Amino acid sequence: MTGYFSSPFERRKSVGVDVGGVVVGGTAPIAVQSMTNTDTADIDATVRQVAALHRAGSELVRVTVDRDESAAAVPRIRERLERLGIFVPIVGDFHYIGHKLLADHPACAEALAKYRINPGNVGFRDKRDRQFGAIVEMAIRYDKPVRIGVNWGSLDQELLTRLMDENQAKGSPLTAIEVTREAIVQSAILSARMAEEIGLPRSKIILSAKVSGVQDLIAVYTELAQRSDHALHLGLTEAGMGTKGIVASSAAMGILLQQGIGDTIRISLTPEPGGDRTREVQVAQELLQTMGFRQFVPIVAACPGCGRTTSTVFQELAQAIQEDIRANMPVWRERYPGVEQLKVAVMGCIVNGPGESKHADIGISLPGTGEMPVAPVFIDGEKAATLRGPRIAEEFQKMVADYIERRFGSGVQAKAAE
Repeated sequence: MTGYFSSPFERRKSVGVDVGGVVVGGTAPIAVQSMTNTDTADIDATVRQVAALHRAGSELVRVTVDRDESAAAVPRIRERLERLGIFVPIVGDFHYIGHKLLADHPACAEALAKYRINPGNVGFRDKRDRQFGAIVEMAIRYDKPVRIGVNWGSLDQELLTRLMDENQAKGSPLTAIEVTREAIVQSAILSARMAEEIGLPRSKIILSAKVSGVQDLIAVYTELAQRSDHALHLGLTEAGMGTKGIVASSAAMGILLQQGIGDTIRISLTPEPGGDRTREVQVAQELLQTMGFRQFVPIVAACPGCGRTTSTVFQELAQAIQEDIRANMPVWRERYPGVEQLKVAVMGCIVNGPGESKHADIGISLPGTGEMPVAPVFIDGEKAATLRGPRIAEEFQKMVADYIERRFGSGVQAKAAE
């Protein structure tokens, strides 16, 4: 572990897995992923959503493959995306009949970058091992990695019952929730061991063990990380809607990430009716960025406001700049390498405004209640201008754009290449 305020913190050593060109685990950065909620058989809708998720920053996108129509659509979805210049790895989410769909649709098996198997519903009783093995053999044939994704909502009941009976025979030293957590961990590890015995190398296996409770997630992944060096997919399942889902996911994953646990994350938010699916990508990026593990977009620091800031100008300006950054990042990533390191400050009064603005690359200190109607702008720690009048917001936005061009634009890149 490096110093307390240093980042990124030391991560647990795991085996790296190449998923369609995106490495998960090993020394690779923690990857952000998401999942569509369209009917995969609806090719147009799924292509639109995968493209939107990718533009928002999702490095892997999972799609449901639940029936013949969706399996048949997968290669066409991938072809359409590639024609659009989008090469994001597509992960197939299989339950119950994945073995049959992969066998019946070889083009789907080939087009997917990874298969997700749930050992709790891949098959039941005598069919379970056979059908699990069939999917693993398909992964070996097509040289695809597999995520073995345990979920306590569909946990292997035979394993859970056996562990409960053993615990009871010992006089019940563990609580029911502790036994359930152990069953989740064992399901993941035993399934991975079975896949390796069939012939799938460890460098093709990612594990996940999802639950919906914060303390349960922390306990399960802490134990799983101690007992396995497989790459880990981190996520709180059924996190919920809005701020509840964001807070729960951030609380659980923040603690695990701080301990070095987690190689790829998904924030599983329930979207509001008609809501934007890309919200979960943004939250995942912000979690990694605020913790110091990765940098995705420029940081906009803005004060929370108080009785000194009865005007909403600084709120509107901070919102406008943040929205402008999000909207432009897909282009800026290509045009302005390194722009994600930019720090912008939009402050509301003289108390902290000038100081915070000096700490940013470019910052503005707007006038608070009763202050002179002037707004000093600081660039690289030095006062660069003083804005006045009704067009302060527009003028500052232009200064931000000019600063980005000057610092990260083609002229700078050409000079650096000389």
